[in-house]
Amino acid sequence: MQILMVAAENDAIEGAKVGGMADVIRDAPLALAEQGHHVSVIIPDYGDYAQYYPSRQIACFSLSFAGSIEQVTLTELELPSFKAEKGSTKNQQGCVRQMVISHAIFTEQGIGRVYLDDESSRPFASDASKYALFNAAVLEALTQNHLACPDVLHLHDWHSALITVLIEYASRYQALKSITSVFTVHNLALQGIRPLQGDESSLEAWFGSLSYDGQVICDPRYPHCINPMRAAINLADKVHFVSPTYAQEVLLASEHSQGLYGGEGLEQDLLNANNEQRLVGILNGCQYDSLVSDNVVSREQLLTTAKHELLTWIARSEQLSSSHYIASQRVIAWLEQDKITNDTSVTNTGPLVTSVGRLTDQKMLLLRKDQTVSGNVSLLSRLLEKLAEANGRLIILSSGDRKIALELTQLMAQHNNFLFLNGYGQALSDVIYRSGDLFLMPSSYEPCGISQMLALRAGQPCLVHAVGGLKDTVQHLENGFCFTGNTIAEQQEQLMTVFSQAIHLFQQDNSCWQQLVTCAKQSRFSWQESVARYVRELYS
Repeated sequence: MQILMVAAENDAIEGAKVGGMADVIRDAPLALAEQGHHVSVIIPDYGDYAQYYPSRQIACFSLSFAGSIEQVTLTELELPSFKAEKGSTKNQQGCVRQMVISHAIFTEQGIGRVYLDDESSRPFASDASKYALFNAAVLEALTQNHLACPDVLHLHDWHSALITVLIEYASRYQALKSITSVFTVHNLALQGIRPLQGDESSLEAWFGSLSYDGQVICDPRYPHCINPMRAAINLADKVHFVSPTYAQEVLLASEHSQGLYGGEGLEQDLLNANNEQRLVGILNGCQYDSLVSDNVVSREQLLTTAKHELLTWIARSEQLSSSHYIASQRVIAWLEQDKITNDTSVTNTGPLVTSVGRLTDQKMLLLRKDQTVSGNVSLLSRLLEKLAEANGRLIILSSGDRKIALELTQLMAQHNNFLFLNGYGQALSDVIYRSGDLFLMPSSYEPCGISQMLALRAGQPCLVHAVGGLKDTVQHLENGFCFTGNTIAEQQEQLMTVFSQAIHLFQQDNSCWQQLVTCAKQSRFSWQESVARYVRELYS
């Protein structure tokens, strides 16, 4: 089977990753190739990638966009051999081709920037325009035979959703209607909504002669706007959510004030797709291969890695941030403290709790203001106090929202058992996964999640909110701990209760805890199984 995957991110290419979608685009094609399929992956060229990889220019061609004739280049990249170690990119049956489309719009606001920040009054404006051009270029490459027509066109998130609109309504692309279209939703909260007209970043500005049905593609809340996510949900042959539980949650209306996240305004369209048997929930996979080390990481190794990473971050700016300064002092203090502990033969048995992820309300809402107590107290502060009673520590590796980062920095100054590392480093994240005792992931919603899979793979039981992919991968008192709740206050109360239960179990029942560790390490979420379901339930 010939499959063309179109996405905004791809971790097979260095610098083209922001979130979990990139891991999927890196790994799923390899698993499909191992099952005999031919997969082509295409993303925008954010960083002139042909300079860094052996490459072959396939074509330079023109297309009409936003009232002008634009020139784009289609290039195939030959990726380094270490990527192939995760699963052969070429074998006797299938193969994976990695391609990029180049145009100045993808780099005009900075080389290597995947997503851009716009004013709050014009959300998605810059990104929407560049992905509109990207979508049109993919279809033009197919129409001009620079790309062979696939059996399946697999589109990922709103960034590739306009492909379904152009195939449905643009006469030039009618011949492509025979291709099976699959639309995967990685994050329903981001929908790429833009005006229909009256703005340079609008549907009619990009494609002025397009006739369309507003009942299909317009946002149900803002009828003067196009909603690319909604359009693809309504127009694709199959709609795929990245975990079975999340595929059911989105059929209900969201109630953010109550801590409930569902269809985000698109629940009726999703119900329609479900009733038409077009909606499928298939869990993402995780890599289990020779690159996964079973070597134990000592606390000293972890802290030394964090120290080196912090120095790298500090050197990037002339000004020293408060988060990096306090974190550096905390690392030095912990190293000295652990040295004294070892010298006096006193065993530090306290648990190390870890967390790795983006600083967003999705990930951090429940850890912020505690609705179960009076005053401006954060639940994270209460968790740290409970952890201190057990002589335990918490390390969070994360970056993103500046306001949340400041809150965590202030908490780090108040609690000497807390280390907040405001950034990201692959080597650092690896040692955190491999050295922690308990992984904390209390997301308000989680379409699938990769962090909990990586933590489980390394033998860390996970404490999670039983939603979306977290519910599908972590079972209470089997390979981790789960909490629920029908309101934010209930969720916070249950999180506190379950956290206390986990810390007590770690301290008081080593046999039970080691069984949790063993079950965590043995948990498997195979890409081979996931892509087999792709073929059966999405591509057929």
